[in-house]
Amino acid sequence: MGPRTRLARLLPAALIATSTLLGACGGDEASPTLRDTTLGPLQGVDNSASSGTYAWKGVPYAKPPVGALRWKAPVDPDAWTGTIRPATQFGNACVQYGRIYGPGANNRYDETIGTTLNQTVGSEDCLYLNIWRPASDERQLPVIVFIHGGSNVSGYTADPVYDGATLAKTANAVVVSVNYRLGIFGWLNLPQLKDGSSAADDSGNFATLDTIKALQFVNRNIGAFGGDAGNVTVMGQSAGAINVFALLTSPLMANANPKLMHRAVPMSGGFSLATNLPAGSIPTLNPASTALAQGTALLNNLLIADGLATDNASAAAYLATQSKAQVAAYLRGKSPSVLLTTLLTKLAALGLSGSGPIPEGTVVPVDPVAAINAGQYLKVPLIASNTRDEAKLFPTFLALAPVLGGVSGRLVSDATLFANHYSYNPNAAPTTTLAQWIPAQYLPVNTPGTGFNAKTDLLNTIFFIASRNNIMAALKSQQANLWYFRFDWDEEPAPWNDIYGAAHAFDLPFVFGNFGPSLFGNVANSSANQAGRLALSDAMMRTLGAFARTGDPNNAALGVTWPAWPSQLLFDASATTKTISVQ
Repeated sequence: MGPRTRLARLLPAALIATSTLLGACGGDEASPTLRDTTLGPLQGVDNSASSGTYAWKGVPYAKPPVGALRWKAPVDPDAWTGTIRPATQFGNACVQYGRIYGPGANNRYDETIGTTLNQTVGSEDCLYLNIWRPASDERQLPVIVFIHGGSNVSGYTADPVYDGATLAKTANAVVVSVNYRLGIFGWLNLPQLKDGSSAADDSGNFATLDTIKALQFVNRNIGAFGGDAGNVTVMGQSAGAINVFALLTSPLMANANPKLMHRAVPMSGGFSLATNLPAGSIPTLNPASTALAQGTALLNNLLIADGLATDNASAAAYLATQSKAQVAAYLRGKSPSVLLTTLLTKLAALGLSGSGPIPEGTVVPVDPVAAINAGQYLKVPLIASNTRDEAKLFPTFLALAPVLGGVSGRLVSDATLFANHYSYNPNAAPTTTLAQWIPAQYLPVNTPGTGFNAKTDLLNTIFFIASRNNIMAALKSQQANLWYFRFDWDEEPAPWNDIYGAAHAFDLPFVFGNFGPSLFGNVANSSANQAGRLALSDAMMRTLGAFARTGDPNNAALGVTWPAWPSQLLFDASATTKTISVQ
């Protein structure tokens, strides 16, 4: 039974006459948010009166990766028949440990984020995506797929910053956001989980495969929402940018037919191994051996906790008596809470609590930058970016080395930070001081060489900028349609303009046009800076729309011509007006 036939059987008689629209742009006058997919019909939400958009939330693009499907490549979901599936609520956040970036206990931005820090939140049943489009009948709209950040260990599409309505309306595009498995549920390198039956399963890159599966869903179905499956821009920020680079360099994507990705916007990310970078740099990608050390440590510590071993040596001896299937069953029998507690209490002390794409050679190249230099990647028009003060979001990293200061650049705990930001009034007189947040050795912040600005600039140079220079040089050797912008906005009310400035992730509200409640919303968005930031946000969204539509970001909203890399466009604003320039 075809999708349109299936939908017709479910529709009331009054709608059947116009059901042909549902297979193309979708909808009709009676129900503009009823759309058909290859899996079954979806009923979305009509927000035309409030935001000028339609939305479909919590759309499954893979089976829940639970039970035997934990640590397996994603599998297409079962079709739903005999019913119209509601698509009105965000799907579960993927299981993770609580961080200040959310989601807390309720899959939304609320006060529970502050009470669930380092506790297990989210669900393993989480492979859902969301779709927004303008409330119009226009078809063949460009598609923008967003991959969220969160160090690849946290994050969720229900974060209010990621709501796609304003971007969809302003850019005149279909916007899609994707949940994907996180942390050790998304990437795990362990021999006992590799049974040889599937190269994808054995890769350990389950979350990378999730994003590919989501793009396959988009390719098959976005036409029903008015999107052009032949014009898909994939955008990601931070860890999401790392995941965009993983897609660009994946042989699975480079060889995909039909093509799943036609433009890329990696924001504030990189994809370089330590061996690609100058000495002393902080890599944005670890070798497969690091992931193997993590998987081994996880398994050994679980065995020790269960009394099956007393140390690594006896754990290895015990494992020698077990089949791969037995060990895999043992691991799949562990609750997310047990796994994440082991990660935080045992692996973190070993420096093995991070996650991300595993360069194992099948899903992700062993050396992605070398693959780009060899022309073995998906060549598409690309915009990369950074914020000017990336490292001000990571002041604890100043403790990593004496040259950075050797002491954390933040005095308050995560719990204190969240409580402060959640209730802060940006329009009142300041209720905190620099000295309460930044250690005295980094003050005044503008002291040459030793101040907070100088030390975070140095951290930015060896971390974000080193990887940027490395991968942009590789890309530039292969293609000319490459652009770069820097986000410079730092108009927060004092003292946050010095504490954060143009910090990592502070560009996201501008890209999505969302300045409502969020982690940094109350310390950044004042009535005094509203006019300037709204003007800058509008220009950024229109620029993204132009790029998604044509593969070139130049448009009238910029007010300047944006040359290709190595030129840089600077997105900035005063309190009242946008100030966009080129250097």
